[in-house]
Amino acid sequence: MHQKIWENCLLFIRESIPGQSFKTWFEPIQPLKLESDVLTIQVPSQFFYEWLEENYVHLLKQAIKREIGPNGRLEYSVVMDRGDEVQKPVTINVSGSSNSQNANRVNGFDQYKNPDFLVKLKHHSDLNPTYRFDNFIEGDCNRLARSAGFAVAQKPGVTSFNPLMFYGGVGLGKTHLVQAIGNEIKSEHPGKRIVYVASEKFTNQFIEALRNNNIQDFINYFREVDVLILDDVQFLRDKEKTQEIFFHIFNHLHQGGKQIIMTSDCAPKDLKGLQERLVSRFKWGLTADLQQPDFETRMAIIQKKMQEDGIAIPDQVVEYIAYTVDTNVRELEGVVISLIAHASLTKSEVNLELAKQILKNIVTDIDSEVGIDYIQKTVSDYFNVPQDDLKAKTRKKEIVIARQVAMYFSKDYTNHSLKSIGYHFGGRDHSTVIHAVQSVNDMIDTNAKFRYSIDELKKKLKMRTAIV
Repeated sequence: MHQKIWENCLLFIRESIPGQSFKTWFEPIQPLKLESDVLTIQVPSQFFYEWLEENYVHLLKQAIKREIGPNGRLEYSVVMDRGDEVQKPVTINVSGSSNSQNANRVNGFDQYKNPDFLVKLKHHSDLNPTYRFDNFIEGDCNRLARSAGFAVAQKPGVTSFNPLMFYGGVGLGKTHLVQAIGNEIKSEHPGKRIVYVASEKFTNQFIEALRNNNIQDFINYFREVDVLILDDVQFLRDKEKTQEIFFHIFNHLHQGGKQIIMTSDCAPKDLKGLQERLVSRFKWGLTADLQQPDFETRMAIIQKKMQEDGIAIPDQVVEYIAYTVDTNVRELEGVVISLIAHASLTKSEVNLELAKQILKNIVTDIDSEVGIDYIQKTVSDYFNVPQDDLKAKTRKKEIVIARQVAMYFSKDYTNHSLKSIGYHFGGRDHSTVIHAVQSVNDMIDTNAKFRYSIDELKKKLKMRTAIV
């Protein structure tokens, strides 16, 4: 019966549109069933469905009413994944916008069919209330990202920053920033429905929905949100079916003026294993990077952490930590927390010596003590000059050469920045370090005796590195 009705609809439609359009948009359609004046047709993709609704909805409405009557309605079965020999095709049912009962639908879908699955998804934001704008330290490394995030928080879905994507390395504050946006929206727009989800959790929820035949409920859940925050989108790489479902959710939210916020460990152009059409949509709005914090920002982060915990740390200690830990915010905060905890548990004073001990034990790949301090000691012993003189202002030739050699090895054997190295040599600036390295290289090229000394020092330092 449904096949005959659809054939009659096609006869009517064929007379109303060009032959090529009919071939492109109507021949691929398959009629599935007719129940209670509702004809269900299967279309090959979400894009196909959207095109029909946008361009041929009135023609379809006329054809259905001619064949079924005034109460006739149309429903689409949209193929979301074609499946394979093992996995059956994944489809969702969508009501046509011409239906008189469309107002009783939820975003074009039937009501949830599995309430238990909905409970598992949890209709709440999953936001951490401790992540706020007032405790996110702004600096040159993140100013654009924070400003854009605050603008979106004030007018979600209204600004041109949609989607909004933040990218950067580990521990630079991406999660803090997107959750701060979510918390601000929650405070300023209490009626907005916000969902924060890590991409791995999103994938796991999709797999569960797929396994339990709850795809439609899964899509309904995410299509109904006002603000979707997807953290670590790079973990969707090579997950074709998850990307497919996210692509359609993304399109629906964006077309509906809903806000989409994402984070990634790299810029969209560098994302590998993601569909090109998905990556191209990531570029529609604003992409902002978060960089490693500069010295001033690191100082501010430490001071803010101290203020929140009600702890006073000497300026000398704050400055030492800020100079030494120049990797990321997470490691910086970890050092401060460890310092405070150690002082509290041992009832000892927070001072520079304690800070050095903490850094020696927990800062990886920097080796503040095994690195610069040991280099200074090794070089001063070799050249028979006091170690403290390497940090002093003296310009004696033998001291200057030893200081330059120590700076040279500090650059090669540690991950300290030039500015940090200069700090450990009496607060000298980075240009002094650059000059020192160049001077040592020049002397290596022109002075055989000096080159022999450098080789001997390298052996000592390599031996120490092996021990460490």
